[in-house]
Amino acid sequence: MKGRAIMNFPKDPVMLLSVVNTALRDHYTTLYALIDDTGINEEELKAKLGSIDYHYDPEKNQFK
Repeated sequence: MKGRAIMNFPKDPVMLLSVVNTALRDHYTTLYALIDDTGINEEELKAKLGSIDYHYDPEKNQFK
């Protein structure tokens, strides 16, 4: 996915986790590449996933 992907991210944190981790696995080498390409707010994303006790692991390139 290159160049400003249009993604409609779910509001539900569990669904968001699934969508984000799938995108990271299939299309992006880092969280920052996903953020740059989609325009999602990094702090809001981390807060939403943190609310269900998931945090970004850069070594695995996923929230766990």
